[in-house]
Amino acid sequence: MNARVPGLNAEQVLREVTHAWDSDIVRQLSDYIAIPAKSPAFDAQWQAHGHLETVVQRAADWVRAQKVEGLTLEIVRLPGRTPILWFEVPATRALAESAQTVLMYGHLDKQPEFNGWRSDLGPWTPKYDDGLLYGRGGADDGYAVYASIAALKALKSQNVPHPRVVGLIETCEESGSYDLLPYVDALRDRLGDVGLVICLDSGAGNYDQLWLTTSLRGMASGVLKVEILTEGIHSGDASGVVPSSFRIMRQVLDRLEDSASGRLLPQSFHCQVPPDRLAQAHATAAILGDALYKRFPWAHHDCGGATLVALPMTTDPVQALLQRTWVPTLSVTGAEGFPALKDAGNVLRPYTAFKLSLRLPPLVDAAQAVQQLKTLLEDNAPYQAKVTFEAEGSANGWNAPSATPWFEQALNQASQAHFGAPVGYIGQGGTIPLMSMLSQGFPRAQMMVCGVLGPKSNAHGPNEFLHVPYAKRLTAAVAQVIAQMP
Repeated sequence: MNARVPGLNAEQVLREVTHAWDSDIVRQLSDYIAIPAKSPAFDAQWQAHGHLETVVQRAADWVRAQKVEGLTLEIVRLPGRTPILWFEVPATRALAESAQTVLMYGHLDKQPEFNGWRSDLGPWTPKYDDGLLYGRGGADDGYAVYASIAALKALKSQNVPHPRVVGLIETCEESGSYDLLPYVDALRDRLGDVGLVICLDSGAGNYDQLWLTTSLRGMASGVLKVEILTEGIHSGDASGVVPSSFRIMRQVLDRLEDSASGRLLPQSFHCQVPPDRLAQAHATAAILGDALYKRFPWAHHDCGGATLVALPMTTDPVQALLQRTWVPTLSVTGAEGFPALKDAGNVLRPYTAFKLSLRLPPLVDAAQAVQQLKTLLEDNAPYQAKVTFEAEGSANGWNAPSATPWFEQALNQASQAHFGAPVGYIGQGGTIPLMSMLSQGFPRAQMMVCGVLGPKSNAHGPNEFLHVPYAKRLTAAVAQVIAQMP
């Protein structure tokens, strides 16, 4: 127990949040998972379908039912934009002690279904099995609002003085949070002087300790299309004269990526890794070791009686950490212009289109990268084919500010109290657009970016799960850090 937090009993905090999860939150999240509340980028008719509205209303009803002392809540709506859930809890400390605000963030919108789910699982069919709650969105990031309120209730039950707390739960994060900045602007006066941001939308290196996210990659995405014909032509008649749109696509992508190594070629897409992040990568690699690459579902195949496993790009733990957090990477996440295999005839296709997802290092400007990408891919097309790149969005990455002594101490004490291990520091390869916005708006704020997306949790993919035992301890750790904010 920290002397700066009189009356805080860490064991009681954990007991109370565990009871909240077991008696109520798991059920609430199961109901939430059953609703296909896809983000607007994946559901153009989101308003008509009403799923986002449903999950926001249900979360709001649940928060109100908790009767947290002093809490006020509203659903804020700006015309034509996805709604947000906003709550406020006044400080119980004397104003002279702390005039700063804690901002708690999460989101309720989801990624689409994806395929490959286990036969007994599905994106909208929640299943709770041995501490794991399966289904889309529970871990990314539907649990955040429930965990936030449970943490506050645990402090209230012990009458532990706390600073002012506000909550902002959006419904556009999986679409790049393009609706969020207008809300931040509209609510700026109500946000106050934010001294601590708690974002529960990130990941964990393992389930054995509290993990603080120290950086996030940025993102640029869009559709690259190569057109060479106005209609399909018999391949026996045309091949050898008409170039394949797929071969042109390969040539164009060779300008961007070395296909042998996966390294992105434009130097402007790279940046120097700060010395403190490099030191943290070495420390984290010592904790996680080869689990950094073994945790992925590699393909196995039989070769003459021997079982072979597909190989990673690197087996060095430090390099694996850096490549997934500080190195730009290209992924093709969708394709168009191809018939299904069963329907594929001997036809030279008129076009090929790829959905590109480019992950950018935390310090690279995403908007500039999009413009450079468009120029690089479109100029001087082979065979004078029509090559177009239509950007679909971009978001800057984020590098956390240096931790102050109180914050480092609070994180370590919370991790020791609830996990029996020191806090771990890890960069994440995903993107949370809000963090860059908040760092610009509140440059002195400490950023507690953490989450439940640990090994094999598989956010955005099949068989996504929420590790409930970890979520309970994370909830308790959040409560403790809030109480220790000066």
